[in-house]
Amino acid sequence: MATRTEANLEIKAGSIPGTMLAAVYRGRDDVRLEEVPVPQIGPGELLLRVHTCGICGTDLKKISTGSHSSPRIFGHETSGIVAAVGGEVAGFQPGDRVVVFHHIPCGQCFYCRRKVFAQCPVYKKVGATAGFEPSGGGFAEYVRVMDWIAPRGVVRIPEGVSFEQAAFLEPVNTCLKAVKSLRLLPGDTVLVVGAGPIGILLAWLAGRTGARVVSSDLFEQRLKMAEKNGVAETVDARSENPVARLRALTDGRGADCVILAVAGNALIRPAIEAARPGGQILLFAQTVHSEATFDPATVCVDEKMLLGSYSASVDLQEESARLVFSGERNLEALISHRFPLSRAVEALRLAANPQPDSMKIVIQPAI
Repeated sequence: MATRTEANLEIKAGSIPGTMLAAVYRGRDDVRLEEVPVPQIGPGELLLRVHTCGICGTDLKKISTGSHSSPRIFGHETSGIVAAVGGEVAGFQPGDRVVVFHHIPCGQCFYCRRKVFAQCPVYKKVGATAGFEPSGGGFAEYVRVMDWIAPRGVVRIPEGVSFEQAAFLEPVNTCLKAVKSLRLLPGDTVLVVGAGPIGILLAWLAGRTGARVVSSDLFEQRLKMAEKNGVAETVDARSENPVARLRALTDGRGADCVILAVAGNALIRPAIEAARPGGQILLFAQTVHSEATFDPATVCVDEKMLLGSYSASVDLQEESARLVFSGERNLEALISHRFPLSRAVEALRLAANPQPDSMKIVIQPAI
């Protein structure tokens, strides 16, 4: 059954206006609501009417640092309904409910042959836009999906799956890619630092391998949310040292793996300390170039492995879709705030300054 906002979306998709509302990035910490043209599509392309777009930390970092030229329209965790199809498009028609990936690799270059898709030059070209320099475009009413994305980067939403649940497909893919890179074994002990929505996704997927997962955070509310999502052991970092806790749980060794799901570089050193000799430390949230200090002997002498994982993998698209669409986890429950597009600036401000009760924040142009 369609929700109220889904019904509204279907009605609006029948008539495409000439202009639309969008949250336009104009420079560092400067996002403005503006009326912009609805994108025109060409052969092989789709026009998507946005229902839900999650706010991702990478977009927030681009906005806060001013790292990208302006103007742009960000937003890439996007679900909605096909409003129009260009010539030569096969498999989609207006009215289809879909999720859109904004990156798809070429499949043939040096990096693609080595399955390092996020480093592919074509992958680095964003293939979805609401106007200006392509940057995802989900913080707008309509998004143009380009011709190399449409065949392989658009996923149909099954009947009975909500737009909100489906919008988690891209972040689940990125988390699944990270967890698979660790090659966890049943019985491994994994510390996930950060119990925000991404930390909870990482903990869920790590737990599916049979690993023992412990989550740490500074916010009690987030730890309770982690517990509701299957994390049996948590550490309140305000009152307890996660490093000491992990050593106590592992006969003094430390965690087999530590996943850092918080952006602060100051946490890299304690994350390394929490891992056992020969253990792994995965940086998931360090997406802005900067400097960090740590003891290099922990990598050399203690043989700890410092790893990174960034963005999604096309090879995991089908598996990610099965996980999200199966309803194994009610991912909608991670959404704490829903904002109409008219309040997008407020939504971005809250997401950039998370509160104890804020989890996943989404923008929904259809409401």
